[in-house]
Amino acid sequence: MPQMIHGTAISIGGHAVLIMGESGSGKSDLALRLIDRGAILISDDVVFLETLENAPILIVAPNIAGKIEVRGVGISNVDFIASAPLRLVIEFVDAPDRLPEDIAHTTIGDYVVPVSKLNPFEQSSAIKVEYALRAVLDSGVRPEFVSANVVKESLPS
Repeated sequence: MPQMIHGTAISIGGHAVLIMGESGSGKSDLALRLIDRGAILISDDVVFLETLENAPILIVAPNIAGKIEVRGVGISNVDFIASAPLRLVIEFVDAPDRLPEDIAHTTIGDYVVPVSKLNPFEQSSAIKVEYALRAVLDSGVRPEFVSANVVKESLPS
């Protein structure tokens, strides 16, 4: 059964990037800049996570397929694809680490997924997403399935 996630998903070269952040934090804005650079929208604001062939797949929310919120303009129609395999999560921070040591990870559903922490409003943030995805792809790191019980046990009390 698909799991609903609050986030915006785009595909770059057939690889899904999930953009996470609070409401109004810049998810759609960053997605628009990535779309302008050639990415394709999967789903804006709500996306579904499903497992297919032992891999996490991001799937469009059917009621908002091809729609993206453009703050100050309204809801706009854009090209979209229905799904793509999840390879990277983008989390928003005000001040990202200057030189992160290794590829960091976060948990999405039952998967540990590579994560990159960026400031969404830096002029270069769309390019940084592309570089972060390229680093993940070049490293061969893929999301790993973990039992929900293992994740709960590893969290601090």
